[in-house]
Amino acid sequence: MKLKTLSSFGAILSATVFLFASAMTPVQLASAQTAGARPCDLYATATPCVAAISTTRALYKSYSGPLYEVTRASDKTSTSIGLLRDGFANAAAQDAFCAGTSCTITKIYDQSPNHNDLTPAPAGGAAHGLGPNGYDIPAVANALSLVAGKHKVYGVAISPGMGYRNDSAKQTAVNGAPEGVYMVSSALNLNEKCCFDFGNAETNNLDNQAGHMDAINIMCHGNPCSPDAGLDMEDGIYGHLKVPAGTTFVTDMGASDGQHSFAIYQGNAQAGALTSTGVIPLPKGYQPMKQEGAIILGIGGDNSNWASGYFFEGVMTKGMPSANAMEAVQRNIVAAGYSGELKR
Repeated sequence: MKLKTLSSFGAILSATVFLFASAMTPVQLASAQTAGARPCDLYATATPCVAAISTTRALYKSYSGPLYEVTRASDKTSTSIGLLRDGFANAAAQDAFCAGTSCTITKIYDQSPNHNDLTPAPAGGAAHGLGPNGYDIPAVANALSLVAGKHKVYGVAISPGMGYRNDSAKQTAVNGAPEGVYMVSSALNLNEKCCFDFGNAETNNLDNQAGHMDAINIMCHGNPCSPDAGLDMEDGIYGHLKVPAGTTFVTDMGASDGQHSFAIYQGNAQAGALTSTGVIPLPKGYQPMKQEGAIILGIGGDNSNWASGYFFEGVMTKGMPSANAMEAVQRNIVAAGYSGELKR
């Protein structure tokens, strides 16, 4: 009798779950199916994250460390901003720490086991920053307020002269190794200047010519701004994929085998699937690539620091992710619920 009762209960439970799932939207269903998975869980063992950078949320479901560090102008003290229980940034901690003064983002922590943290970029062959010893200046901590996971969070608002870098990153692709990169950005607050990049760059902060970079890029072309996504491979940005002008939250992705081919993916970070160039040949002179493995954000490989743009999260992988993996990550980004009115 007990076994029969349990069996009947199981059948009822299964039917209930089926009806509940059937009533869910595709985004809700994808979110339920991943059971808290984040982008680096979805890339998993085939193409593990070697860098996971965000000021808005955890990019691994198990990550419980800090997202970024802010420094107060009033007394030059710093604190790390961590997570709420659901894995989104604790913006209230930043607001409390910075009350009555201003703060800048002086470090963005890498959530991967490599600890490839980003700090203001040193001077390079193209430009010196306005910070001490020619370093770029850090972004203002409260300049980019938005919502993610139904919480107030802050992104990184890059203006000319700002940028972040790590010239001694671990496990990033070098010398023609395959890799992937994505960032959640915006088609707002862009200009035509070089270079709003996130990804792989030179370790000596110089332009070492074709193939020494592999960073995702978004920028304006023409007036009015017609933005597109491409891979900055040094001395050229390739795979241009148009981004609808005025899109508030944008997903831009790139993947390369480092030897012969690459692909660009682009989508609305609030809804829908990705468009793609498909896998296409690397340009002449870029076969194979010659990446050096530094990580940059908001600048070019030689510290070209004249760009403007918005950054919310980004990942670099070891290995070339498949189109299916990119789509899974896009669904996760959409489910994160980025929203808000950003400055145009």
